[in-house]
Amino acid sequence: QVQVVESGGGLVEAGESLRLTCTASGFPFDDYAMGWFRQAPGKEREGVSSISWSGKNTFYAAPVKGRFTISRDNTKSTVSLQMDSLKPEDTATYYCAAGRIRFGDPLESKEYNFWGQGTQVTVSS
Repeated sequence: QVQVVESGGGLVEAGESLRLTCTASGFPFDDYAMGWFRQAPGKEREGVSSISWSGKNTFYAAPVKGRFTISRDNTKSTVSLQMDSLKPEDTATYYCAAGRIRFGDPLESKEYNFWGQGTQVTVSS
């Protein structure tokens, strides 16, 4: 049974940091790229960051580049998103996803097979 569970969301002030963690089970974790997506009220889901199965390749959306850092631990089947210098526009529900991406865009949601339920991140100004 596949499970993808996010944790670490919360309410912070602008400029502060949060670390999201995603724990996965039920599939061969180190065969899958892992991604973080977010969806704000009234907006479409957007790709935030992705990491290849080996961890060697990482990808970031332009709005978060230089502020967010993605990492993974294949021994623990976890992927983390360190979010620094948070801004009010980062407020959204953040989702973790797993996909066996070979040639597709790692920040496109259609490339991912398994999804978590999401964790809320709220950044106050």
